[in-house]
Amino acid sequence: MARRDFGKMGINTQLAHAGNDPRDYFGFVNPPVVHASTVLFPDAATMAGRSQKYTYGTRATPTTDALAEAIDALEGSAGTIIVPSGLAAVTIPLLAFLSAGDHVLIVDSVYFPTRNFANTMLARLGVEVEYYVPHVGAGIAALMKPNTKVVFTESPASNTFEMQDIPAIAKAAHAGGAVVMMDNTWATPLYFKPLDHGVDISIHAATKYPAGHSDVLLGTVSANAECWPKLHEGFITLGCCAGPDDVYQVLRGLRTMGVRLERHQESALDIARWLETQAGVARVLHPALESHPGYALWKRDFCGSSGIFSVVLAGGGVKQAHAFLDALRIFGLGYSWGGYESLAVHVSLADRTVAKGPYEGPIIRLQIGLENVEDLKADIARGLAAAAV
Repeated sequence: MARRDFGKMGINTQLAHAGNDPRDYFGFVNPPVVHASTVLFPDAATMAGRSQKYTYGTRATPTTDALAEAIDALEGSAGTIIVPSGLAAVTIPLLAFLSAGDHVLIVDSVYFPTRNFANTMLARLGVEVEYYVPHVGAGIAALMKPNTKVVFTESPASNTFEMQDIPAIAKAAHAGGAVVMMDNTWATPLYFKPLDHGVDISIHAATKYPAGHSDVLLGTVSANAECWPKLHEGFITLGCCAGPDDVYQVLRGLRTMGVRLERHQESALDIARWLETQAGVARVLHPALESHPGYALWKRDFCGSSGIFSVVLAGGGVKQAHAFLDALRIFGLGYSWGGYESLAVHVSLADRTVAKGPYEGPIIRLQIGLENVEDLKADIARGLAAAAV
């Protein structure tokens, strides 16, 4: 069966086969891991014209092409770059599309390292940075300036999980001549396809669900046909390429991402609904819950939810948050998410400017892994009991 036919089939079939045709490599199911810097040319004319598929290891290899083609199949994108981390997946497109004197609008609930890059590097390079509230929707038109070149979105929001009206934002941004970028790590292209909703550039920390095992750092950036040449040029100029072993690990993880996400989704929703009934919980910040203010947007645009959400404790501060975390026995205390293990972290909103809350108590972000749900509930119950003392 031709590789292109898989796009007409179910998502798990696509994940199992996208990005590699075993017939290209003597029938081996997985593509080779190509460790490359120098690529040889057959003659001087080919070398002078660079008229062969591969010219140097930083530009592309069969390994990076396999993952990029698989991501393109999922995203519906014209091209994808593979970079060493999720943060690199944020910084490279911003550098590629912004210049001194430009204005960028960034959602105030953005992933903190994105904010840090904007407030330091972009500001130092002469880019005007402005943050907007997550629920702005079409109202972002009022924030657009003649020099607004990029609108950067993330939905649901990092840590507090507000939903954004991405199609409305994209329409207003495009009317003002801006490129729309979205960090879609939470949903993956399985549960939300940004380019289908007006986004120009889709960003993922492949460290999370695509890799799935908390042992690889990687990022992907996918663009529509209009933005792909400029994104690719920026990528080549910066020379920020990922190592072949990491690329292969993510391609391997991609094969099982569909079934893993189903389990993450099922377990997280079960626990989120249970938490809404527990003493010591003020509210649960999960956009797929009917009680969530952004539920209608999630229901309209998304076809699934992943395994990370937050819970707001009913009062207290740092002491109560630490008591909750220190009582946990299964949940690890660690950053990142998307792996097989459950994690918990105390959320800080100190960096925000216009999306600070209010919240009734400490916010605890939970990454629900692949463990048994009843064991995780018992662990969370220990945390709630400790926080209540």
